[in-house]
Amino acid sequence: MQLLLGLNLFSTLAMVGLIWFVQIVHYPLLSIVGEDQFRAYMKQHRRLTSRVVGPLMLVEAFTSAGLLYQPPAAGQVCWLWCGLGLVLVIWLSTACLQMPRHTALTDHGFSASHHTALVRTNRVRTLAWTARGLLMTGLACGPVSI
Repeated sequence: MQLLLGLNLFSTLAMVGLIWFVQIVHYPLLSIVGEDQFRAYMKQHRRLTSRVVGPLMLVEAFTSAGLLYQPPAAGQVCWLWCGLGLVLVIWLSTACLQMPRHTALTDHGFSASHHTALVRTNRVRTLAWTARGLLMTGLACGPVSI
């Protein structure tokens, strides 16, 4: 159970740090990639980013579900469901909001409207991961009962 909670906390906090970097630094800088290299850049960006983000998101999702079957404390089940709900928000946001913008930018090149939408919609994931980070840190630091 401690391993499950530790892996969940690690994957969540790693993604919290990564998503804030993406929101503040990485996505805004996409606007200065030269037009002649933009599509190639985006292809490589998607491929390489998936190698980092994919495993962390999978570990986070599986351990979030696993914690519901083996909760650290009985009073935490409600909070664990909230955490899993945030994972669902993150995955849906990724699939429905960010991936279509990444695809458009990769397939058609830089577009100010797609770029702006990508930065703006990524706030959903940034806030959801931040909330998950706070929640899971609180749960890992001790029992919380409601």
